[in-house]
Amino acid sequence: MGTVVAADYLVVGAGAAGMAFTDALIDHADVRVVMVDRRHSVGGHWLDAYPFVRLHQASRFYGVASTLLGDGRVQQRGPEAGLHERATAPEICAYYGRVLRDRMVGSGRVEFYPGYEHVGDGRLVSRVSGKQIEVRARRVVDARYLAPLIPAEVPPPFEVDDGVSVLPVNALVDLGGAPSQVVVVGSGKTATDACIWLLENGVDPGAICWVRPREPWMLNRAVVQPDPAVFLTMAADTVEAARAATSADDLFLRLEDAGVMLRIDRSVTPTMAKTPTLAQWELDRLRTIENVVRLGHVRRVGPTRLALSGGEVRIAPDAVVVHCAAAGLRYSPLVPIWGRDAITLQPIRTGFPCFGAALAGFVEATIDGDEEKNRLCPPSPYSDTPTDWARMQVLGDRATTSFLSDPGIRAWAATVPLNPAAIPPGVPRSAELERALERLRASLRPGMARLAEIAGMA
Repeated sequence: MGTVVAADYLVVGAGAAGMAFTDALIDHADVRVVMVDRRHSVGGHWLDAYPFVRLHQASRFYGVASTLLGDGRVQQRGPEAGLHERATAPEICAYYGRVLRDRMVGSGRVEFYPGYEHVGDGRLVSRVSGKQIEVRARRVVDARYLAPLIPAEVPPPFEVDDGVSVLPVNALVDLGGAPSQVVVVGSGKTATDACIWLLENGVDPGAICWVRPREPWMLNRAVVQPDPAVFLTMAADTVEAARAATSADDLFLRLEDAGVMLRIDRSVTPTMAKTPTLAQWELDRLRTIENVVRLGHVRRVGPTRLALSGGEVRIAPDAVVVHCAAAGLRYSPLVPIWGRDAITLQPIRTGFPCFGAALAGFVEATIDGDEEKNRLCPPSPYSDTPTDWARMQVLGDRATTSFLSDPGIRAWAATVPLNPAAIPPGVPRSAELERALERLRASLRPGMARLAEIAGMA
């Protein structure tokens, strides 16, 4: 029989969600927590991310509620001067390491078991030694339900012939020579990062073949900033566009005109709306790549050709194919966060999972009764298509209205940097912020009603 450990909570997964939940929980409740993760440390997928990745949103929106990621600075130089800093993967991993050491383990109330697999019923098994631990906890917290799938851990979703060079995006920095062609496979944030990295390292745009199975919509990073006047102006632009929209595509075209959404090729209407953020300088660089393949998903890679669902294209004999085609976001069914068997962490406020996990931790610590917790904090989904995006906005708005109805949550949310819409008490309201709030009040209800119609919701 292995070691037996007693705790109030067993948190399974020490990535962004598990860390944000645990931080808020121990900040507001005197409890004992055991955290477990199959990886060697805290930080989740950031430990395996490609070396040149950065947060696609401002650092202030990411991490845990008690401890700021970065120093909250605005960039003074470079192509993103005037925008808030964005942490690199090493900075994020170091940050989580400090939070674990100083904030959690240092409190004497959190134990962390790295390199352990949770096999069910509170049983942990070491992936290194095989040692077994039984955790007897009052509640289990599932922080892995929506854990992202990344190319470093997922094989390419296509067949590869012998002798063909297919690399996960992580290996791009280790190329031993300069191929005559680099083929980037994928439409999402990972693929755009790979293309930008290649261009910034001197690869000629003509040497890049970009296979985009779907065209993506992306959020303009300039309008998703930790400034309530900027963020709420974007929210007002969104509901005003929704109020007038005749369809999901029309909505996104209106948002593009308002400077909220971006697309790489203005001659093609995107069908993908996962909407990571993108800066204007990145958009300008991506538009220099002209060899774009839009023949659906890759089915097979041969020595001189790609077989896709919509046809074939030739590639150079020495081409390197870069796998950026992992699913990324997961679209597991929405379930009540507080369930009979576990607390299942999911986003609450649209698009900001760290805030949602921290909010769940705060609510767990301060609100009685699972039924009331679920009423206050219904989950919201990630989006994949423009119609999904409309549904995500509606459910996120309903959740926001619900949790802000509680005075305690409202007071806490106003002081948390993770909350993009926070207006800290005592901060002077500028004329720009007042205009944004006035516009938002005027169009929020009709805009959300129209979004619900676009999404096919009752």
